[in-house]
Amino acid sequence: MKNRFIVCCLFVLTFFYGQAASVDSIEVYSPKMKRSIKTIVIKPSNSKDKSKQFPVLYLLHGAFGAYNNWILKVPHIKDLADQYGMMVVCPDGGFTSWYFDSPIDSTYQYETFVAEELTQYIDAHYSTIANRKARAISGLSMGGHGAMFLSFRHANIFGACGSTSGALHVSVITQGYGVEKRLGDPTINKQYWNDWSVLNTIEHYPKDSLSILIDCGTEDRVLAMNRAVHDKLNKLKIPHDYIERPGEHNFIYWNKSIDYHFVFFSQFFNKGTK
Repeated sequence: MKNRFIVCCLFVLTFFYGQAASVDSIEVYSPKMKRSIKTIVIKPSNSKDKSKQFPVLYLLHGAFGAYNNWILKVPHIKDLADQYGMMVVCPDGGFTSWYFDSPIDSTYQYETFVAEELTQYIDAHYSTIANRKARAISGLSMGGHGAMFLSFRHANIFGACGSTSGALHVSVITQGYGVEKRLGDPTINKQYWNDWSVLNTIEHYPKDSLSILIDCGTEDRVLAMNRAVHDKLNKLKIPHDYIERPGEHNFIYWNKSIDYHFVFFSQFFNKGTK
């Protein structure tokens, strides 16, 4: 009887752990930056079935963060990837790259890396649905800015974008967060500072429509930026979802907000891949 109980326990453990999403820690070479970038890839449990192809959510970290922030600080994204049947790709964003192709530093070319080099690599090496209708991008803080910046400028690649607690107006972040290291002197390079701030990037709505989700905590220091982008999107008559809920600029908030992003992108994927 005891042996049967042990066998049953082992079966249950094998079943549940065997169904868990798997995580690859890889390095993707960037021809433009001439170096490899660390990246996390979360694969749904049924990804071993070679006949299946999956939509992909690219998930960006914030300033002073790293490629493994999401998986370490929000570990239940593995369960969300499994639940909604999507791959999740978390690239390193270079500490304070702001996901720009820096006009003054050739070693920081993260717009090209994330939007072009990384997406091409993932489609070539994983079982993905290689279509903008099955490709979304989101992120927190600096990553929220990066997600919206990249999706508006590369809507042929990303069909949906999200931002949680996004620092969406970089032209006012003149010190302390590395923007000046990427864009240079704000007087000399005024056009970059102006045009590459999401608050102004959204004025150039792409011909390919985007599904957009923005959320921010009501006690967050970047709330005013998010409200400004929300108001401008309304003025420009650009459809989007906007949410405010209690919370600050921290992983307590992001542990909850990411759930809404998965629901939003799952609905987008379901419409686009039917």
